[in-house]
Amino acid sequence: MTALEEILSISDDSELEAEFDRRASDLRRELERESLLLLLNEPYDNSNAILMIHAGSGGLDSQDWAGMLLRMYMRYFEREGFKANVIEAMNDEGEGIKNATVLVEGDYAYGFLKAERGVHRLVRISPFDSAHRRHTSFASVLVSPEVSDDVDIEIKPEDLKVDTFRASGAGGQYVNRTDSAIRITHIPTGIVVTCQNERSQHMNRATAMHVLKSRLYDMAVHEREEELASVVGDKKEAAWGSQIRSYVLHPYTLVKDHRTNYEKGNIQSVLDGDINDFIMEYLKQRARSNV
Repeated sequence: MTALEEILSISDDSELEAEFDRRASDLRRELERESLLLLLNEPYDNSNAILMIHAGSGGLDSQDWAGMLLRMYMRYFEREGFKANVIEAMNDEGEGIKNATVLVEGDYAYGFLKAERGVHRLVRISPFDSAHRRHTSFASVLVSPEVSDDVDIEIKPEDLKVDTFRASGAGGQYVNRTDSAIRITHIPTGIVVTCQNERSQHMNRATAMHVLKSRLYDMAVHEREEELASVVGDKKEAAWGSQIRSYVLHPYTLVKDHRTNYEKGNIQSVLDGDINDFIMEYLKQRARSNV
């Protein structure tokens, strides 16, 4: 028995007991995180991450859901001590966001956030439906590692379509308004990258090119993985376009990850950034399957 446990056994101090429980919980969580770090040994797991959110079809409901996801991730980054910089966040009609890109900096940012890649589904009574009907909305999350400048990714100038535009109010609190926003389209792949939060067109272009390079690298890696899976006959998880998690607000409240079957009933806590348990469960299952 530790000294603190011995004190608790002869004390009626509820505050002291609550403090002990809190510290024990924090210690268990830290030990679990440290053990998972030993398993995050894939290329670029220890890198920064680029997280992108895209609203699905469905107009205001889907854009509002994408905005809710952005808020959830920003709160998660704050909880976990990651530094997050919203490179761009755009909408069409003033509700939520149509898409957003966030650069996440910190130890093993990509290793943890790769668990979030896929389609996130929301079921709720639509706040935009005057008949108060239940709606299902979708948003896609894509996560790429931030690659360093010395990684050799060929980008031909003739393969790029570059547009400049003035950022309106899109992005709300997350993005500074500038007159020099950049949109770069990589014609061969169809990848579109937008940056509007830097102070100059030159800086926005440099940031957009950096994000494009990271996404092209990530695409090449996953193409190789899919090719290998088809050769050996192994069915791999679809990294993009698969529904990974459902968030249900009506007729009951539940968040369920369809890959691990892990679930939580406190959906408000999850939407406030408490997603660490979902990430941990996914990473533990992934580690077991790779043994």
